[in-house]
Amino acid sequence: MVTRRAVLAMGSSMLAGCVSHPRNSAMEPEAPAIDPSYLRMYAALDDEPFPVPAIDLREVDPRFWRREISYDTQEQPGTVVVDPGARHAYLVMERGRAIRYGVGVGKEEAFNFQGPATVGRKAQWPRWTPTRDMIRRDPDRYAQYAGGLPGGSGNPLGPRALYLYRNGQDTLYRLHGTVEPWTIGTMVSSGCVRFLNQDIIDLYRRVPVGSRVVVLPASPSVV
Repeated sequence: MVTRRAVLAMGSSMLAGCVSHPRNSAMEPEAPAIDPSYLRMYAALDDEPFPVPAIDLREVDPRFWRREISYDTQEQPGTVVVDPGARHAYLVMERGRAIRYGVGVGKEEAFNFQGPATVGRKAQWPRWTPTRDMIRRDPDRYAQYAGGLPGGSGNPLGPRALYLYRNGQDTLYRLHGTVEPWTIGTMVSSGCVRFLNQDIIDLYRRVPVGSRVVVLPASPSVV
């Protein structure tokens, strides 16, 4: 059995099928004041079964903060478009608008999923289970979690996950939260798409099961 102590000890050393880079502790001196609306957007949440701490926005490039934008697309409202090269995901809205979220995506050799998919299921505080490939590549690290890790504040999937299906089958790719907000805007994972926790909670609320998701080709980064 995985104890709570073990879960917390893992913290950011685990990855949700989606591993990461160490935190960059360097801070910009004399950083400009942050708009209070963003501080509220990324404030700690006190209505969840596990802690969702506030995001330190000094660690996240402002290009990757959630905002509503003009967005030209042929996709229907309600579609989620993931652009790995730009490190953004878009929830298409009416009248040429979209909500844009910053994301972290898989490394070039890992992120090989593209094209259409469907949100086959959603989960709050999801359970994380390493894939067979992860266990085969690094059994010392992952074999002990083959039975899965319960949801919680130390779980690398964060507070929400949307599971991408194709032709009725789980693709093993997810849209999910992260215990490492400073990795948003980078290529860090083993293939899944990670959001700031407040952002994946927002997307989860807006996107029902059955929604269309389109993952664009992982073209060279424009970031």
